[in-house]
Amino acid sequence: MSDLSLIDIVRRRIGALPHLWVDGALTAAILIAQLWPLLSSDERTGVPWDWWGYAVVIAASLPLIWRRRAPIPVLIICLCTGALYDLADHVARQPIWYGGLVAVYTLAAYSGTWQRIVVFAFTIAGGLLLVGSSETALRGTVLFVAAYAIGRATATSRAHAAALEERAERLERERQVEAERAAEQERARIARDMHDILAHAVSLMVVQAEAGPVVVRSDPARAEAAFDAIAAAGRDAMMQLRRMLGVLKDEEAPRAPQPTIDDLPALADQVSHAGLRVGFASTGRPRPVSPDCAVAAYRVTQEALTNIVKHAGANHADIRLTWEDDTLLLDITDDGRGRAINGHGLPSGGHGLIGIRERATACGGTAVAGRRTDGPGFQVSVRLPLAQA
Repeated sequence: MSDLSLIDIVRRRIGALPHLWVDGALTAAILIAQLWPLLSSDERTGVPWDWWGYAVVIAASLPLIWRRRAPIPVLIICLCTGALYDLADHVARQPIWYGGLVAVYTLAAYSGTWQRIVVFAFTIAGGLLLVGSSETALRGTVLFVAAYAIGRATATSRAHAAALEERAERLERERQVEAERAAEQERARIARDMHDILAHAVSLMVVQAEAGPVVVRSDPARAEAAFDAIAAAGRDAMMQLRRMLGVLKDEEAPRAPQPTIDDLPALADQVSHAGLRVGFASTGRPRPVSPDCAVAAYRVTQEALTNIVKHAGANHADIRLTWEDDTLLLDITDDGRGRAINGHGLPSGGHGLIGIRERATACGGTAVAGRRTDGPGFQVSVRLPLAQA
């Protein structure tokens, strides 16, 4: 059931009409109401009313069509013309001049502050000076003040509604901006994940493909293992990409959790099959970490191992997890001396370390990288916050 009342529905539909239509209908209604006393002859004499009354009523009512465009001139014309009604002797009594009341309402609803105050003050003063009796003066003053008050209430309500609408539009724009920002961040995250998956898989496949022809004759078993590692890396990459791209489709796709800290031993084993011996060790009591940190730990390790395979020329690498009171320390080290070295064991212009820092920062952690101080090789150290109890 709709929350809008019948009055609200009617008000909204009338408000949606062109102003000229609404004001034209209002003018016609007021004209009929003011002409009504003149539609019959004088009951005492049976003589039709003087034409002057018809002319004044029409002249005092028709300007209301332009009341919104020129509220002050319309008010002056309606009141001044209505004041000429009694210049003829044989006219019907007009108990209320509705056109003047509507003009005062329009003045209060659509004019500026100082304009409406000054004009309304002159209207009241002029009415008090021109009326013939104190009762008429009191009645006219009460009616004009009431019309003015209703006009101000309408203006205030309209301004309040406009402010609420503007606020709603602003909140909607902010919501859209936030949604676009979230979508952009999600696209960036997906792009980083795809980069990590493809770079890791392709690096392993390239290393194995380069080693295959060398050992295909001298060590067929090792060559077979190399081709198996290529196939395994390709299948793993395809599975992760299919899972990642599935969430972007409208239709339901098979979902599976992203790899986390628990999958690091499997990652070390996968890279070991590519020829780089990778050790895994964990010290301390494991504690819960947030889902984003768990995924970041896996992706950081994957990116670091990819860099080692591609650039370090290492024979051995280690993955060490150190569980502290409120922090997880993740270290990935290697014993390589680097290929195409720029002084840091990585090729110039690489984005691997940048991606590692961004992933760590995104979940409230930090990442540093540099040469090892305890021997040859490179080290990546990442601190990730543990989940709050």
